[in-house]
Amino acid sequence: MRFTVSSTALSTKLVALSRVINSKNALPILGDFVFDIKGQMLYLTASDSENTMQTSVELNEADSEGRFAIGNHDLLEAVKGFSEQPITFDVDLHQNLAKINYQNGLFSLPTENADEYPTAQTVSEGANTIVISSQLLLDNINRSLFATAQDELRPVMNGIYFDLTPDCLAIVASDGHKLVRNKLYDIKSDQPAAFILPKKPATLLKNLLGKDGGDVTIRFDERNAEINYGDGTIICRLIEGRYPNYNSVIPQNNPNELRIDRNGLLAALRRVQPFANDSSNLIRFHVEGTTLQLDAEDYDFSKTATERISCEYNGQPMSIGFKGSSFIEILSNFTSQEVLIQLADPSRAGLVLPSEQPENQDVLMLMMPMLLND
Repeated sequence: MRFTVSSTALSTKLVALSRVINSKNALPILGDFVFDIKGQMLYLTASDSENTMQTSVELNEADSEGRFAIGNHDLLEAVKGFSEQPITFDVDLHQNLAKINYQNGLFSLPTENADEYPTAQTVSEGANTIVISSQLLLDNINRSLFATAQDELRPVMNGIYFDLTPDCLAIVASDGHKLVRNKLYDIKSDQPAAFILPKKPATLLKNLLGKDGGDVTIRFDERNAEINYGDGTIICRLIEGRYPNYNSVIPQNNPNELRIDRNGLLAALRRVQPFANDSSNLIRFHVEGTTLQLDAEDYDFSKTATERISCEYNGQPMSIGFKGSSFIEILSNFTSQEVLIQLADPSRAGLVLPSEQPENQDVLMLMMPMLLND
């Protein structure tokens, strides 16, 4: 079997696919790429058994059809260094050997029987479907991923929750201390459905989705999801279990509202945070009139810091404690010039919103307060 392919086209696809492969695999063949030649197309597959990625590349020429598996590391290192040129694979399926010819040389690698490669899990026929623009999905994954947990006892918190309702699609992430909720009003369904996307396929999508404005189609059942984007597909196992009622933790009546320059507050927090106690990372927010005062202290090492920032505030004078590093993460995941911080009292969660919501969306982040030692 002989076929020729563009080196940069192949390299781009293999680099993307390699992100799904684990450094250690229960099955050695999961360290391979699967090459499947059909007509003038090469279909490529990589998997870690729970997540399978598939993509395709057009061939310059091919003399026959067939399948084989080849180790990812050596092939990837070799083709990554090529300038744009045609490279030709001569594959002997009986001797399990692939010879790869390029402009200035030749290398050969062993192949394996692709029939031994595990087949990807499938999504059932009556699966639910969501169609979403790649840009919108990318924005929401970027905005949510940081708030997912690393919790062995509550695995449902370790992914991004997609909650399809008659009103909207809500995309939610929380670690119990901070929460992100994105409502997309253009996407809804009379038949409510939901799934929890694990962190790994979410991260893969973050690196793969282009800003070309194309659509992504997500088909999902109770166990698996199939995500079709551009010229590729990810099939992944979902996190099973019931996601907590995220709406119940969002305080509804927050009469004290603070409007502030996001970058100014972010810079001030980054200056003050190193002076906070290492174990608690507590920063006191005191807001009164047109001033927000940030205080951090670590009496064990005789360190304190105070900074004042001007703001617009209509509410009662208030002191409330927040974890500095988490508040920095929240502000870093907004793009608006200003943010609104809505507060009820020092014992209830604070809400952070963009000063202007994206079109047909409702973006909200929540931060649980910390106890102040007065």
